[in-house]
Order: sequence, then C-alpha cells, then structure tokens
Amino acid sequence: MRTGSEPTTARSALRMRFWLSLWGLVWAIFGTAAFALAGRPGWAAACGVLWLVITVDLAVILRHMRQGPHFQPGPDVPPYRPAEHRLPKQYRHHGP
Repeated sequence: MRTGSEPTTARSALRMRFWLSLWGLVWAIFGTAAFALAGRPGWAAACGVLWLVITVDLAVILRHMRQGPHFQPGPDVPPYRPAEHRLPKQYRHHGP
C-alpha cells in the first residue's frame, strides 16, 4: 500500500553503494594515471573530476553508515495518513 511518504522513508543498500563506489574509485585513479602517462590531459582531467565526485560520494555513504539504522516501520505498522494540507482537494476530508 502506498502511503505517499515513500521518498522520505526509502532505504538504500549502503554496503553495496560503498563497494561499487570503491570499485569506481579504483578505476578513476587508474584512468587518471593512465591518461596522464599517455599524454591525454583532457581525459586525465575527466577521470580526475570523476575521482573527486566518487570521493565525495564515498564520504556521504560512510557518514550515513556511521549514523546507523533509523526507524523503519515494518509490515505490521499501518501507514499514516498524509497531512491534510498536502492532499489534493478531491481527497481532503470534509466533515465529521
């Protein structure tokens, strides 16, 4: 059942993201070095920018992993009704 709060309660496979980012980091470092040695400064710079993006992503992933698990309701917890001001007019409750 959809509750309307899926974007705020979505969960991410942080360990998988961590290992995939490490794999990408290894290839970005290798690409930067290989293109620099091959005399391709444009490609080396592109790999360097990718290296920077992956490093920032790894920092975010590690921060989220250190924060630990947050409460996630299980299947036995009924969904909450969305706030009335966020519902489209046709779904708002009017009356007792």
